[in-house]
Amino acid sequence: MRIIGITGGVGSGKSAVLSYIANKYNCKVILADEVAHKVKEPGEKCYTRLIELLSDEILEADGTINKAKMADKIFSSEELLEKVNAIIHPAVKEYIVAIIKEEKEKGKLDYLFIEAALLIEDGYIEIVDEMWYIYASEKVRRERLRTTRHYSDEKINAIMEKQLSEEEFRQHCKVVIDNGGNLENTYQQIDRKLGDDTWQKEKNMQDN
Repeated sequence: MRIIGITGGVGSGKSAVLSYIANKYNCKVILADEVAHKVKEPGEKCYTRLIELLSDEILEADGTINKAKMADKIFSSEELLEKVNAIIHPAVKEYIVAIIKEEKEKGKLDYLFIEAALLIEDGYIEIVDEMWYIYASEKVRRERLRTTRHYSDEKINAIMEKQLSEEEFRQHCKVVIDNGGNLENTYQQIDRKLGDDTWQKEKNMQDN
């Protein structure tokens, strides 16, 4: 099983790439955002610590953490945001490492893909076999965010300012998938890469 990290700037189209991969290849896709929600559920690792930090004002009537209420709490405080991230990010990484171990033991998958905006910053390079950078120009990404997510220019600027530059993404990623044009072209790049995967060819020869 080959472990591949998928990263890229906001609006680069990582979800479309992963949807195609999940439907075509023998793989599992782990979305760090989904894991982050899981580790905040009652009984999970981060639940009590987040309530202790942010108070029970972030809770719904059923005891679950309300994402919007939590966001309001940390919106204007960099210090609180850093403390929340220090709780959630290590727990997410630990959760993902456990999934990787489990899938390796099962031995049924060809690939396991991990998607997160902060794969590089959070040290996932140590976990994956290779990193893929999903690229689209800033102009294309801004247009996508305006039309599909209805983000304002102010919100787009605020998000992009906190993300790595194109140079930094390229520096850390072995593979670059250009997703700035039509999706068919993107799919062809993915198929060429996974079709040319030496590791996969060797595995197929062994299986035969």
